[in-house]
Amino acid sequence: MTADASDLGEWRDDDGVWFRRAARVIAADAEGRVLVMRGVDPAAHDHVWWITPGGGLEPDEDERSGAVRELYEESGIRLDPAELAGPVAARSARFSFDGRPYRQDEVLFFARVVDAGEELDTTGWTAVERASLTELRWCTADELDAVSEPIYPPALPSIVRGLLDRGWDGVARTVD
Repeated sequence: MTADASDLGEWRDDDGVWFRRAARVIAADAEGRVLVMRGVDPAAHDHVWWITPGGGLEPDEDERSGAVRELYEESGIRLDPAELAGPVAARSARFSFDGRPYRQDEVLFFARVVDAGEELDTTGWTAVERASLTELRWCTADELDAVSEPIYPPALPSIVRGLLDRGWDGVARTVD
């Protein structure tokens, strides 16, 4: 499956590397678990990873609006942009997906989700998401530490612990 760039958001070809701006949500439930998704590269099924809900921003969409839109589309959880703290972190990721090189500049927001419920809704997944996401679940920071597959950002368990223990300190940290 070769993904059409329009399915991936606002991608622009720059010297052979596709680029987009993205926003993600570190959503924590009342039990201190965060919502993560397990991804797999359609072109390399042995390349798997875990990420928080989020994705590419629409043209002219602000980061907060994009983050809550993506959270809703990928999980069915509806938040107001004002419920987000942050951005708590920012990163620029370079990766290969479906046989193409990409760069994604993304910000991560934090939200406590009061009414998460046990039923997550994946009916809003795009064709690309249905081909590349295999699981959506709540995990503690300790469970994230125990995952054998890569987690992005790698500092996610530490970020989660800090946010749950102390809340957001007003600083957006740059992470790998």
